[in-house]
Amino acid sequence: MSKEWQPTCTSDVLRLRAQLYNKIRDFFSERAVLEVETPLLGSGCGTDPQLDFFNTYYCTPPLQHKLFLQTSPEFAMKRLLASGSGSIYQICKAFRNGESGRFHNPEFTLLEWYRVGFTLPELMDEIAELMFLLFKDYIALNDPQRFSYQEIFQHYTGLNALEFSYKKYSDYAQSNNVADAVTICGYDHGLWLDFIFSHNIQPNLGQNAVSMIFGYPACQSSLARINKDNSKITDRVEVFINGVELGNGYYELTDAKEQSKRFDEEIAFRRQIKRPVTVKDKHLIAALEQGLPECSGMAIGLDRILMLMTGSSIIDEVLNFPIHRA
Repeated sequence: MSKEWQPTCTSDVLRLRAQLYNKIRDFFSERAVLEVETPLLGSGCGTDPQLDFFNTYYCTPPLQHKLFLQTSPEFAMKRLLASGSGSIYQICKAFRNGESGRFHNPEFTLLEWYRVGFTLPELMDEIAELMFLLFKDYIALNDPQRFSYQEIFQHYTGLNALEFSYKKYSDYAQSNNVADAVTICGYDHGLWLDFIFSHNIQPNLGQNAVSMIFGYPACQSSLARINKDNSKITDRVEVFINGVELGNGYYELTDAKEQSKRFDEEIAFRRQIKRPVTVKDKHLIAALEQGLPECSGMAIGLDRILMLMTGSSIIDEVLNFPIHRA
């Protein structure tokens, strides 16, 4: 008899997931951060050229309205922030088409939160506090680490992350086991950074520690604001433990015109590289025009947290029904 009906995780992991959610809720409750819920279906979606989307149709005969499963709750949560919600958080499902592998399932669980009035360093303090709380019984974490993207990139590659040189980057690739980057990345600086970082830098980050990399090059962050002291970087942070990327956060962009411009540029680039067409979220732009409060936000993948807690080698081991059994 087929066992395809059975979950791929154990009952112990089911209980651990429930405990994880409870700890997160207690953490934010103590800080008076409001738990919210936003739609998983939306009329707009992100424009990130790296992502593909699920879409469906809401049928109200004789009309059909195209809707998108959200890749994160970010846009809807920012609308709540603009309406005066104050600091908020959410635990929810998110969806990304075509993403499947050791650390990826097309449907996954996100923790996302926004702190009104927080700078990026203050958000990083809170990230470290939450990680220590969640992992204290599973991994003996050393003191948290903070490195700028530029310094960590220079340390591991000898390259300048903020100044693109095709010759220097391609010479590095040929000599450091990432020769495929030459044909994959071409003259796209952002692709080069992602390829080199994921292959030759990320595996070294956060060895039994919360490692936070901040100050990402401006070509990589469509939703973060440009740093006021250096226009070549954005106020973005990513979090790693034992070489695993757990989350991505920003000191949020509040300028509606700038955000709309970045969306248009990404939509045009998607067309150029023949990625599926996306629809700019007009509701988010309207919310930014109304006024998004100064805030910082973070999104963390909870399935990956569970993988680290349990020592799981693939994401299926912490999901009850991954895509091949859904």
